[in-house]
Amino acid sequence: MKSPIIHELKHHAPFTLLGAFLGIVFLIIAHNMPYKAAHTAFYVFHPLHVVLSALVTSSMYRNYKCKADRKECNLFALLAVGFVGSIGIATLSDSVMPYLGEIILGLPHAEAHIGFIEKPYLILSLAALGIAIAYYKPQTHFPHAGHVLISTWASLFHVMMAMGKVTSAAVYAGIFIFLFVAVWIPCCVSDIVFPLLFVGKGEEKTCFLKH
Repeated sequence: MKSPIIHELKHHAPFTLLGAFLGIVFLIIAHNMPYKAAHTAFYVFHPLHVVLSALVTSSMYRNYKCKADRKECNLFALLAVGFVGSIGIATLSDSVMPYLGEIILGLPHAEAHIGFIEKPYLILSLAALGIAIAYYKPQTHFPHAGHVLISTWASLFHVMMAMGKVTSAAVYAGIFIFLFVAVWIPCCVSDIVFPLLFVGKGEEKTCFLKH
């Protein structure tokens, strides 16, 4: 399994770097964005991230376990994989890792903003939507690219809520690093590694994303 996972991480590194770079450009232009606007934007992109993550993670699992016949699906297992793989890892990517970065960088308004705690009905319902779509029509190609990009913006707006009027070059450099790491590793883990934990030995190649 290690070789395909390393391949996927390498494949997505340039795209994630580009997303983080564009995020920093936007941050420099809009560094005075009010807290309320950043908060609203976070709760647009974080739920979108959850639904796409649920769709891709559940699709990976369904494509292997159920093949063309969804009647073969263990629905409980599909729900477990979809909910944990999307909400758990999206929270890590969009909230926990940016929050740790905010603390390390000393941003003045650092807060965790855990989506499934602050807005449980919204987050849980969108995760369920992504799983439902995967059950009837699994998708792994375009949603994964969208997943990476949307996660970048969710993490960015989380950081922007914490910034206040901090605008130093060192802080921007630190945010760039945290944006890249917070998106690159969790997104690939969510879409690739996590579903493969439930795949039989020697059969994981059937599940990998097609680019």
